[in-house]
Amino acid sequence: MIPVLGLLLGVVLGLYVQPDVPLGLEPYLPIAVVAALDAVLGGLRAYLDGIFDDRVFVISFASNVVIAALIVYIGDRLGVGGQLSTGVIVVLGIRIFSNVAAIRRHLFHA
Repeated sequence: MIPVLGLLLGVVLGLYVQPDVPLGLEPYLPIAVVAALDAVLGGLRAYLDGIFDDRVFVISFASNVVIAALIVYIGDRLGVGGQLSTGVIVVLGIRIFSNVAAIRRHLFHA
């Protein structure tokens, strides 16, 4: 129950405060959001499978966001940021759809 309350508090606080993202970090925000979504859905899948570990979740969440942003940053420095950004989105998208399919199978037995 505490994680759900924390999530709701974070969403309400974000909507109320409306923080601005610095211009230099704007290209990395969508990548970070997709990486975080991948970690959250992976955590939900692990929870439904009965193998959830909070330490693994926190490390997965943080490392997904940092590594995805780092890949895009390196791509920007090499001049191929758009291509690497697309690659990261494709890989994380595949993982997201895989996790959603597993969650669906678990919840609906279909």
